[in-house]
This record gives sequence, C-alpha cells and structure tokens, in this order.
Amino acid sequence: MAQPSQLLARVGLILILTGCASLGRRDGLRTVHLERLYFGRNIGDTAMVSDSAWHVFVRETLTPAFPQGSTVWEATGQWRAPDGRFVQERSFVVELLLQSSDAEGRVHRVIDDYKRRFAQQSVLRIVTNVRATY
Repeated sequence: MAQPSQLLARVGLILILTGCASLGRRDGLRTVHLERLYFGRNIGDTAMVSDSAWHVFVRETLTPAFPQGSTVWEATGQWRAPDGRFVQERSFVVELLLQSSDAEGRVHRVIDDYKRRFAQQSVLRIVTNVRATY
C-alpha cells in the first residue's frame, strides 16, 4: 500500500501533467490533416506535363476541389523503375490543410483526374495529422 506522501506526490504529478496538457489547447492551434501530393511530370519516356497544362489542371481541377487554398511548389525527385533503372523526374508538390469530412473524396478526384489527363501510373500521397492555426 502506498504511503500517504507517495499518494500525494502521484496526485500532484497527475494534476501538473493534466494542467500542462490543457495549456496546449489555449494556443489557438487545432488538429487538421496535412495532405502532400507529388505529381510527376514525365509522360512516358519522351513527353512532359508542360507548365501551361499544369496551370489548366490547377484551374479546372485543383482549385474547384479546394477553393480554400493550397500551396504548390516545383521539385525534382527520383525513383527506381520496375526495370531497375533510376528515373529522375520533375514534379509539382501540392500541400493542403484539410478539416472537412468530404476531403477524402475530393483528394481522390484530384489524383484520378491528374492520372487520367497525363497518363500517370500514380501520384504520391502523404497524409499526417498536424496542429495549425490561420
């Protein structure tokens, strides 16, 4: 059986930890989903998604799906093809902060449209929970 002083110390520790945990809720941050989508620009071995074609995709597909906003930047990555060779590829990265429950379907529609328009096998998607305010 715990001594009264040990019990008091445990209760005190619990109260301190509970108080610290609640401090994080006063900072204005809320939990949201961070989506990062990587859109490769190679089309087969010879063609590439042009800047103008990308801008049409953003205007017709991405913006209507996420009118509240997105962040887009250009990147260069590499991956190993099924035949074992390394492929370097320019890409666009799109980052979204999402709160609504219907976001999943909208993300899939954006990915599916890109794959269809530009003959892509896949779009890399990374999802994580973060805390944010804006």
